[in-house]
Amino acid sequence: MVSMTTTATATGTPVVGFDQVSKVYGNVRAVDGLTLALHPGETVALLGPNGAGKSTTLDLLLGLRNPDGGTVQVFGTTPRQAIVAGRVGAMLQSGGLMDEVTVAELVKLACDLHPRPYKVSDVLARAGVAQIADRKVNKLSGGQSQRVRFALATAGDSDLIVLDEPTTGMDVSARQAFWATMREQADQGRTVLFATHYLEEADAIADRVLVLHRGRLLADGTAAEIKAKAGARRVSFDLEGPIDEAPLRALPFLTSVDISGQTVRIQSTDADATVHALYGLGVYPRNLEVAGLGLEQAFVAITEAEEAKQS
Repeated sequence: MVSMTTTATATGTPVVGFDQVSKVYGNVRAVDGLTLALHPGETVALLGPNGAGKSTTLDLLLGLRNPDGGTVQVFGTTPRQAIVAGRVGAMLQSGGLMDEVTVAELVKLACDLHPRPYKVSDVLARAGVAQIADRKVNKLSGGQSQRVRFALATAGDSDLIVLDEPTTGMDVSARQAFWATMREQADQGRTVLFATHYLEEADAIADRVLVLHRGRLLADGTAAEIKAKAGARRVSFDLEGPIDEAPLRALPFLTSVDISGQTVRIQSTDADATVHALYGLGVYPRNLEVAGLGLEQAFVAITEAEEAKQS
């Protein structure tokens, strides 16, 4: 792999700055007063349900759309200026790849266009597409196409890498190799921002998580902080014999109940009080486990709570 250096921005200047940014499509506020800052060396996951404004946020960041209100800055300049300077690499879902050219030809074009290009052979190797370099782009599988998009995003020495659903279509080994490369990028001082529906990736990879909902920033913190923000814990146990569901569903502080066979899984905002009340029912739970919510459950809890507020 080529040895890479970074010219990441000074600590005092954010890599990305959104200040009260809004974007409206008709009656829909896709982005609604969004304010955030990203800093050098961060690996940041952008989460949100469909329609949360993730894609529009990335489009604004990359200068593909202009905000209706507020300002977007990248390395202290406009998105376009930062991109022309070669400081931003992007891997997007939207837009097709050029047909009837080989992988190597397409990657060479990306390298030729970058102000600070890497060697084509190094880019192909890093993206895991060296073995298919002579294959036509329109003959690639979905996972192979994603790896080619990654090669295009890292064709030169960029300080910010923006990834939209980067591992869609990749198998497990390819996803692991991809994120190992992304960790190397962050370790070298680059900022990595990725939107994903694979919440286990955000939990394992990101050192910061942003949760969007209806264009607003609902949560911003580490994965552990996001889980704590949900304010609930998981309680699971097994019961013997017929299960009377009514008393279980009436336990205090529950936010959800799932009963499957002899196994009961619940979420509670006060697990200690719930377990105390459970023993008060005169039942004898076996294999009792109390744990914090995973990122996926926390994400659902946070967004559902926001929906309840707005309904």
